[in-house]
Amino acid sequence: MRHLLLFAVLFCLAAPLAAQDPTTTIDTVATTQQDGAIGDRLQDILGVLGGYDAVTVTVQEGVVTFDGTVTNASDAARLDELANRVAGVVATRNNVFETSDVGARLNPVLDRFQTRMTQAIAFLPLLAVAAVIFALIVWGGFWIARRPQPWNRLAPNPFIAEIFRQILRLGFVVLALVIALDILSATALLGTILGAAGIVGLALGFAVKDTVENFIASIMLSIRQPFQPNDLIEINGDQGKVIRLTSRATILLSNDGNHIHIPNATVFSNRLINYTRNAERRFQFRIDVARDSDLSAARALIEATVQDLPFLLDTPAAQVWIEALEAGGIAMQVTGWIDQRSASLALAQGEAIRKVKRALETAGITIPDNTQAISISRTAPHNTASLPDDDAPIAVDSRHENALDAMIATERHSDDRPDLLRAGGQSE
Repeated sequence: MRHLLLFAVLFCLAAPLAAQDPTTTIDTVATTQQDGAIGDRLQDILGVLGGYDAVTVTVQEGVVTFDGTVTNASDAARLDELANRVAGVVATRNNVFETSDVGARLNPVLDRFQTRMTQAIAFLPLLAVAAVIFALIVWGGFWIARRPQPWNRLAPNPFIAEIFRQILRLGFVVLALVIALDILSATALLGTILGAAGIVGLALGFAVKDTVENFIASIMLSIRQPFQPNDLIEINGDQGKVIRLTSRATILLSNDGNHIHIPNATVFSNRLINYTRNAERRFQFRIDVARDSDLSAARALIEATVQDLPFLLDTPAAQVWIEALEAGGIAMQVTGWIDQRSASLALAQGEAIRKVKRALETAGITIPDNTQAISISRTAPHNTASLPDDDAPIAVDSRHENALDAMIATERHSDDRPDLLRAGGQSE
């Protein structure tokens, strides 16, 4: 009967505790021997875990009380979970707090440091093996990338071939890193490294957007090859002969001898005029004749005069047309075609103007002057028609352009700066 009453009392006390913590098991009989076993078991566990040297455990009627200090607040919170997993524990009182003693807090840190140093020393042979394998793979990749083939055969020009080599080098570095981390059982670190590299790369991409844009434009220009060294081109009003194409800019030499650096993004996205690609080039100038002139005769005379020039091409032939009726006379446009490889456009146009002026004056066709000038002279009027014909031929060869070509050749060989046009490529 007495045992039944004791069982009923314990059942009533245990029911609320079980409701609070379903994982706690409460025996029907609590004895001093059982309390001692619980205390010994917890002390043994704390001893194995370490860090609980200043913690004492007392057990009474299945209630576990922890007293003392620890160096970490999480260690104190861990005690409740640990005690509730021991059979026979009814409840816990956790009186453990985090110590503020400097020595007690530093000793575990020193112990952990010594342990890690010991582990690192023991880890050195494996680390050395991983480093050697990493170096061998990277060396092999770089050796393959240095080979001239197959990269020169696959790429349209040396610049693209170098990009292929850079991609190969990067691939071998990543492969070597994966294998080395796998040897060290640290492949999970690779995702962190690649993620960090991606974030850094994204940030750098925004920071150097213009540089990246110019680099991509350089790749496209080196593939398309819209111009070659010494080509006379015009980009956004800047005219000059091409010195070189770098990974950032196109460098021109103007007719004044000045260097013009144009970003490749501008070159790629804007209108580009290549005057050299076609050997035949047309010059054009305007000349006015008096209103009372025979326009058909003047037109035929000008056309024949220009076409008779020794440097003019037969096809396309010289052409003259009436452009406008001006206040001072009739405006005519004159065109002629030359081979710019052997004749200078500027000199050819100047010589054509000189010859046309002379022919019109000899034929008595007036070239009007829009300005009004009053002059008083006591001498006889000057008869331009009777002037001797001083039409000695004037050289219009391309020596000026050849001089620029010599300057460009000097510039191209004066240093070792990379040139994407050095080996040429398929021109568009």
